[in-house]
Amino acid sequence: MRRGGQAAATVAFGILLALALLLSYIEVLLPLSIGIPGVKLGLANLASLICLYLFGLRRAALISLLRIILTGFLFGNMAAILYSLSGATLSLTAAVLAKRSQLFGEIGVSVIGAIFHNLGQLAVAAAVVQNRGLFWYFPMLLLAGSITGTLIGLLTAEIIKHLPASIHGGRDWKM
Repeated sequence: MRRGGQAAATVAFGILLALALLLSYIEVLLPLSIGIPGVKLGLANLASLICLYLFGLRRAALISLLRIILTGFLFGNMAAILYSLSGATLSLTAAVLAKRSQLFGEIGVSVIGAIFHNLGQLAVAAAVVQNRGLFWYFPMLLLAGSITGTLIGLLTAEIIKHLPASIHGGRDWKM
C-alpha cells in the first residue's frame, strides 16, 4: 500500500475507535428497556463491523479489544470487561467465518455476530454463577440479537457504500 493509503487507513482506524467509544458511551447514557434484561443495541459493534469489512480481522479485533478495555475502565467495571471480551471474541470469530464463507452480506454477518456475542456472554454468566439453567434465556437473546444485528448490519452496509476509496484503497481488504 502506498504511504498516502496507509495514512488514510490509520486515520480511519482512529476515527472508528473514537466512534466505538462514543457509541458505547451513548448506550451507557440511554439504556434500552424492552423487557429483556441486558439487551443493548450494540451500537459500538458498528465500528468493529465496518473495520472488519475495510481492514480485516486484525484491526477489527484491535478495535474491539481497545473499545472494551477503555469502555470498561471509563464506564463499567472488570465484570463488564470480562463479559464483553467473551462476547466479542465469539462474535468476531463467528462474523469472520460467516464473511469468509461468502454466503452472507453485511446484514447476515452482523446478525451472526450479534447472536454469538449473546451466546458468549451467556456462557460466561453461566460459568460465573455455576448455573447452566441460564441458557433458558437464550431464545430471547436470539431474537434480540437477530433484530439488533439486522439494524447494525443495515447501517454497516450503508456506511461502507458511501466511504471514499482513499480509506480502503477501492477494495475490500481480505483477512
